[in-house]
Amino acid sequence: MTTDEVLAGVGPRLRQMRKDREVTLAALSETTGISVSTLSRLESGLRKPSLELLLPIARAHRVALDELVGAPSAGDPRVRSKPIVMGGRTHWPLTRQPGGLQAYKVLEPKRRQEPDPRTHEGYEWLYVLSGKLRLVLGEHDVVLTAGEAAEFDTRVPHWFGSTGEGPVEFLSLFGPQGERMHVRARPKGA
Repeated sequence: MTTDEVLAGVGPRLRQMRKDREVTLAALSETTGISVSTLSRLESGLRKPSLELLLPIARAHRVALDELVGAPSAGDPRVRSKPIVMGGRTHWPLTRQPGGLQAYKVLEPKRRQEPDPRTHEGYEWLYVLSGKLRLVLGEHDVVLTAGEAAEFDTRVPHWFGSTGEGPVEFLSLFGPQGERMHVRARPKGA
């Protein structure tokens, strides 16, 4: 629906709402401080609705502004994406749109791996939901437990995975630069 179509429907919607509530133009004018003639022109479509006119009317009718203008609904906000398995990890995308901030729920199975730190442009946040997450970040080698978070510049060599004691479930958030392919921080065997 275009903006013009939405605006064209405001007048009739205002009139219907007022009549449904059995309110006269004079009574609405008194409540809102908007003249009777302005309210009449709004309802007949001879005056374009503006925020300064619609906000007091919405307050008088005790409705959301969206209801007054008949704004289209934003749709179902739930993200329903399929899990992605990469390198033994299962990732559930928590964001719909590519680009911008990306969020994933990740399940890392119980396994012992040799850390292989990588770097890339960006910034990353991790939050452990359950289990233990091993994070190697530069010279640091730490274990995060449920409820703990970490944030870091991804230009610092980093690696994270299971401690080998059990699976770990965590959230991973990163900016657009974090979507780029990881590159090795050091050659293998160095």
